[in-house]
Amino acid sequence: MKIAMISEHASPLALAGSVDSGGQNIYVANVARQLQRSGHEVDVFTRRDRALLPAISNMDGVRVIHVPAGPPLQLPKEQLLPYMGEFADFLTGFFRRQRAPYQVMHANFFMSGLAGLKVKRALGIPLVTTFHALGRVRRLHQGSDDGFPDERFAIEDELVRHSDAIIAECPQDESDLIEMYHADAERIEIVPCGFDAEEFHPMDRNEARKALGWPRNGFIVLQLGRIVQRKGIDNVILGLGALKAQHGIDAQLYVVGGNSDTPNEIATPEIARLRGIARHAGVEHATIFVGRRGREQLHQFYSAASVFVTTPWYEPFGITPVEAMACGTPVIGANVGGIRHSVKDGETGWLVPPRDPAALAMRLAALQRDPALARRMGEAGLARARTEFTWSGVATALKAVYARVADVNADSGRSHVAGTLRSAAGGAAH
Repeated sequence: MKIAMISEHASPLALAGSVDSGGQNIYVANVARQLQRSGHEVDVFTRRDRALLPAISNMDGVRVIHVPAGPPLQLPKEQLLPYMGEFADFLTGFFRRQRAPYQVMHANFFMSGLAGLKVKRALGIPLVTTFHALGRVRRLHQGSDDGFPDERFAIEDELVRHSDAIIAECPQDESDLIEMYHADAERIEIVPCGFDAEEFHPMDRNEARKALGWPRNGFIVLQLGRIVQRKGIDNVILGLGALKAQHGIDAQLYVVGGNSDTPNEIATPEIARLRGIARHAGVEHATIFVGRRGREQLHQFYSAASVFVTTPWYEPFGITPVEAMACGTPVIGANVGGIRHSVKDGETGWLVPPRDPAALAMRLAALQRDPALARRMGEAGLARARTEFTWSGVATALKAVYARVADVNADSGRSHVAGTLRSAAGGAAH
């Protein structure tokens, strides 16, 4: 098949960990690569956010097209909606100039979906949409801190009605689509996020700590990802304080992420707030901000940690718990969104309420006091990740969805009997 992936603000070439660069970037990059490796022609369309970018970049055989829409500057995604008409017009013109037509579009996020819907109406190309986050869910949790306009809700309603298929990343995502958007359950396919086994795999903890310059002994907690308020990093710091005050256990917390390679309160203002919380909790010297790191290093951090912790207020999916499990590290995660699906409570780690440092401290204490339990949970997480959450499995499921909406054979790209294909694709996607 010839596939157009649309990801207006999240370039697959961006370095993950900064404010608007995280799970969606990783998702688009890995899905595109896997599809290309299995013989499909894949183009990714993302907004041109730097003046010196070429018109087209090559990413391991995938073309990344930098769409001129708005100023060629990095802008917060909350400011991009006014440029989506321009984005859609570029796509329509680009698609029309192709010698071979695209057979399916996969839009990532509601603004990409808005552009894709305009292209669908102009050219008749089927549209698959992954929202990655839903506006009504975000508003429920962020309230006045949500910078997106109310217009987002109507756009998402339209996409739910007119997309040929909708990808939900976990059961909670599917429930939200049905309950809050009245989505047709028949057009929803649950396909999770994944990990690359070449990128994330266990390594000896002592070797990992040596490579990172971490202390060989001691209980080490890892927080990794974007440093923004909704990720609940303040809760992890307070949990570290409660671990010390209520359980008499000293631990170190390493926080990986941010907008610069060295921790910088100007580049990442949230660090200043978090350092203040650490001082107040009495764990200032035990809370170490590392800065942003390249993905090739991340398996060392996951492997070096005694436990990975992520306690956001809400999380549509959350790739980091899967990556930690893939490195054989137990996970304590907030009982929200996709995390409650990826983390098996009591088996691969524990689920705790968000914004509950005492509950987090209790689970941290249990792992610190029982290394054998921590090891068993890490092994169970590794097995679960390898069974349920590989990018190759994700791509296989998506190919079946694409084939169904495009009415083609998923492997050859040739036309196929629609009824037979729909039956097979539905089973593969679940």
